[in-house]
Amino acid sequence: MKRLLIALFLLAPLVAPAAEFQDKMRGPTALDQTTQPPTLVNPDNSDVRRSRNYAMQPPVVPHKIEGYQIDKNANRCMMCHARTRTQESQAPMISVTHFMDREGNFLAELSPRRYFCLQCHVPQANLNPLVNNQFVDVDTMLAKPAQPAANAPAPARKR
Repeated sequence: MKRLLIALFLLAPLVAPAAEFQDKMRGPTALDQTTQPPTLVNPDNSDVRRSRNYAMQPPVVPHKIEGYQIDKNANRCMMCHARTRTQESQAPMISVTHFMDREGNFLAELSPRRYFCLQCHVPQANLNPLVNNQFVDVDTMLAKPAQPAANAPAPARKR
């Protein structure tokens, strides 16, 4: 009897109709069809630094970067963000961690591991999210009063 119940439990998802599933990112497009990508929008160009939501989060790019050359021959970001250029550009200097190798040794120049800025730093656009996001940053979480866990036993009453 136990084996029969386990078999039924495992087979139930296979019998359920697949048409009920709808991916929020794809919308009503069937899984075997290609979706139409959304049109590109203008990125944020406010040049205002945004707050970070968690420790060690790379800062986002607060300006347009269209046409920037970032390849093995040149890195356009360094024309403003390099240590020697920040005085005239007034751009923030890249972090000292960008001058460290894997062993933590400081280098005289930008580390090859950190050369391609857009691996971590991304431009922003004012768009509505495709899916709901319930992310809460650590400062907000720490500021909330502690709530008892749902499965935690009730405190014993004193008699």
